[in-house]
Formats: sequence, C-alpha cells, structure tokens
Amino acid sequence: MKIIAIGRNYAEHIAELDNERPDEPVIFTKPDTAILKNNQPFYYPDFTKDIHFEVEILLKISKEGKYVEKQHANNYFDEIGIGIDFTARDLQSKAKEKGLPWAIAKGFNGSAPISGFVPKEQFPDLSNLNFGLKQNGEWKQQGNTSLMLYDFDYIISYVSQFFTLKKGDILFTGTPKGVGPIKIGDTLEAFIENEKKLEVEIK
Repeated sequence: MKIIAIGRNYAEHIAELDNERPDEPVIFTKPDTAILKNNQPFYYPDFTKDIHFEVEILLKISKEGKYVEKQHANNYFDEIGIGIDFTARDLQSKAKEKGLPWAIAKGFNGSAPISGFVPKEQFPDLSNLNFGLKQNGEWKQQGNTSLMLYDFDYIISYVSQFFTLKKGDILFTGTPKGVGPIKIGDTLEAFIENEKKLEVEIK
C-alpha cells in the first residue's frame, strides 16, 4: 500500500502560501508509516516547531491500473474518506529554499491521519462535495471539490502514468484554504458533508 498526494490543487490555498500555480499536478508521496488510523492521537515530534494541518478528501484505489484513461478512472476507486496531511512547514520551507525534496516535511511518522472509508455511492455528486476541518471546535477549513484544479478522474489518470496503482492505495487529493499550525492540546475534527469522520488529539 502506498500514499500518493496532490499538492496545490485549490487556487485559494496556492494563494495563501504564495506558491506558483502549477501547469500539471504536483505529486508527492508518504510512506505507510505516516498513517494514523482509528482516531489515534498524534504526538508532536521534537524535530519541528511548525506543523500545519491540511484536510483532504481521500480516494481508495479498488483495482490495479496503469496508464488509466480519464474516462475510465472512475472505475478505479469505490470508496472515499477524509484525512489530514500534516506538514512540517519549517522543514518544508528550508527544503524549498534549497531546491530540495519535501520528503521529511511531508512523510514523517503519523503525518497522515485517515478516517474510515465509505462507498462513494453514498454521495450523489463527488464533483460537488463539501468537506472541512475544525480546530478546537472552530471551523478553520471549508472546501468543496468543485474548486479543485484537477478533479478525481484526472488525478487517477495522471498519477497512473508514473505509478502503477494497486488495490488499497490511498490518494490525498489536495487541501483548500485555511491551513494553519497545530499545538499540543488541540483537537482536530474532519468532516464530509457536515458529518464528522475523523478526530485527532495532539499530544
């Protein structure tokens, strides 16, 4: 199982971080050791002082595929969930300044809390899906998949040109505006269509 994530997929998030708008999807990966399941707590590591939350809709790949055509991409996932892409922003900024990879900043232990997955048929229109994140009971991120630069089918098709997709792989599809820092004692809650799917305590 692998985690493939899309960066800079919502225009307002690109603007808030003063990043350049991409001409094609920005891809990065996380190891399976990044995953936190079952609402496990996240323990703040000592190698960073500035971890940010980034809430994202997740796709779970349901069958193997490579060079998937966009018109068939919908057949390669049957469940969705929600997750948080924890990013060590200080480490990421340092790497970007030097033109180096973001691997440590994105892939450290516990940096990918994920919800359970539910059948995509539960949602009438995946291209108009509301989702968001609360920090200590206050809304911080509220997004809609209609605002993605690259939709789910395009992401699957694009990624499959480089990586063979296998059953159980998880795709993080990008975060909307509103990302921000976490601190010890925080509680994060992630929602799809106002239904809480994930809760993470920061310890």
